[in-house]
Amino acid sequence: MNRKTMFLSAGLVLMLATLAMAADVAGKWTAQVPGRGGQTSETTFVFKVEGDKLTGTISSQMGETAISDGKVSGDDISFSVTREVQGNSFKMVYKGKVSGEEIKFTRTIEGRDFPPTEFTAKKAK
Repeated sequence: MNRKTMFLSAGLVLMLATLAMAADVAGKWTAQVPGRGGQTSETTFVFKVEGDKLTGTISSQMGETAISDGKVSGDDISFSVTREVQGNSFKMVYKGKVSGEEIKFTRTIEGRDFPPTEFTAKKAK
């Protein structure tokens, strides 16, 4: 076996091992997300994963919105959604840590002076 083939084989094994260690986030997740005045609203996340790319939708009382810029790396997950309310558009950025059947999220809103929102999503059964 020549040196080039050996390095390619080792790289392939490393890549497959990394993919195998990635958290399984595909499917439906639900969360009670804090909002104004401390009230919560149910939000449903539907994730699709291809390699390290994450796509899907978020559904809440604000409607359904497509996920963009989604990534999965090990047990870390990140994505954004752009919403429009009364003619104003804003981008919400989600970062989470997967642990079994839960994802602990932190959500920020770009360009707004709101504190980050933390909540936990659970895998739907």
